[in-house]
Amino acid sequence: MWGTSALCSSRSSRMIGAWSVTAWIMIFGLAINVVILAVVRPAPPTDAGTIGWLAFGGVANLTGLVLANSALRVGKVSLVAPIITVEGALAALVAVLAGEPLGTASAVLLVIITCGVVLAAVAPEERPVPGEQKGLAVSLAILAAFVFGTSLYATGHVSSSVAIGWITLPPRVIGVVALAVPLKLAGRLRISRRALPLVAIAGAVEVAGYACYAIAARHGIAIAAVLAAQFAVVSSIGAYLLFGERLTRLQLSGVLVVVLAVSALAAVRA
Repeated sequence: MWGTSALCSSRSSRMIGAWSVTAWIMIFGLAINVVILAVVRPAPPTDAGTIGWLAFGGVANLTGLVLANSALRVGKVSLVAPIITVEGALAALVAVLAGEPLGTASAVLLVIITCGVVLAAVAPEERPVPGEQKGLAVSLAILAAFVFGTSLYATGHVSSSVAIGWITLPPRVIGVVALAVPLKLAGRLRISRRALPLVAIAGAVEVAGYACYAIAARHGIAIAAVLAAQFAVVSSIGAYLLFGERLTRLQLSGVLVVVLAVSALAAVRA
């Protein structure tokens, strides 16, 4: 889901800008979220602490999306996405520091996964895309990874006590109120015929990906965060097949390390 969102956001951000893309993702996501809540009608959270975690996760998710889409606008998907996936390791680290148990084998594999991501990210570029600003893209992606890491932890922290429909709602509401509405009032909310289907798809899969992660996090934040963050593999392969982005041997080696380590991690946890 998140890999598909990154691919759609990459193209649409270059058409209408990162801020407008993020706003439309939130608008479409909110519409889907409201329908889900109307159909399922789960009990809303009432605990102040839980609501605080949901709000924090929502703000962090929105901020991370703006940073990520800005990075995707000026950099390759196959470069930006692997850097952002460090979010999983950051969320896992916070979870472990907060007391979540983690076996030695799992810890070693998490480190290997992170090394694979870093290798894919720092490898020299091949065939830069038009308008690419590698330094800016890397900087924005690193910031996005840190922000997303806190969002993943906050979401996972309350995932076992709150219905999924309410977990996915805060980022959408905050995004529409704090981003989409101000852009519309300022006359800066852009859209085009080519970008419309891309942001609509991105809005749908963002909700779906968020929901899948929240369900997985009920069984352990650290592992769920790292596995969900491997959307970079999907994004990189998709960018190669759809956009003609080329990866160097070092980047391909990093992706291979990630795939093998994730497979081993799944086996260990099982």
